[in-house]
Amino acid sequence: MKHRVAGREFSRRGSHRKALYRNLIADLLHYERIVTTEAKAKEIRGLADRVITLGKAGNLHARRQALAVVSEKKVVDKTFGDLASRYANRSGGYTRVLKLGARPGDGAPMAIIELVK
Repeated sequence: MKHRVAGREFSRRGSHRKALYRNLIADLLHYERIVTTEAKAKEIRGLADRVITLGKAGNLHARRQALAVVSEKKVVDKTFGDLASRYANRSGGYTRVLKLGARPGDGAPMAIIELVK
């Protein structure tokens, strides 16, 4: 039974899953819009929102916490500069998930996850 166990496994070990999330979050913050499966998009939206909230804090401790999630310094600089100022008056909900339909190869439900303008 899977009582009180949150999150999806994606048939990966924990370290592989963590690396997947980190790469997806880095790409989302860099490109501001990515196409992935619906389950992966739903799984990373809260984590991406948390990194943007750290960017809004703007202090050194928050920057180091963001670098622990997103290891690309350019992406963290963008988050703490451009994205933090863009979302200064917004109190959450920085991402949007739009459903696309099934992927032709295997029928997986696809989605666009993007940053709200």
